Amino acid sequence: MTARDIIKRPIVTEASMNAMDDRKYTFDVDVDANKVAVRKAVEEIFNVKVEKVNIMNVHPKKKRVGRYEGLTNKRRKAVVTLTEDSEPIKIFED
Repeated sequence: MTARDIIKRPIVTEASMNAMDDRKYTFDVDVDANKVAVRKAVEEIFNVKVEKVNIMNVHPKKKRVGRYEGLTNKRRKAVVTLTEDSEPIKIFED
């Protein structure tokens, strides 16, 4: 599995944008990825130093469209904290 397969996309919410001031970045990651794989992928893609990685599973939610019921996809999200001497990640290029 390559680094681009592990890191799917950044999560852009109000809470995650506020956490960027504390050098914490939130990403959607592959459901089979572990902390070590996420750390290596972020360091490879963005050329930064990672201090720690926290991973959480997001359970599927029940959704309805008319009379049909289903579930959203289960996913995994990772909060990556960078070291003090590392450059910040530019998610939105200036």
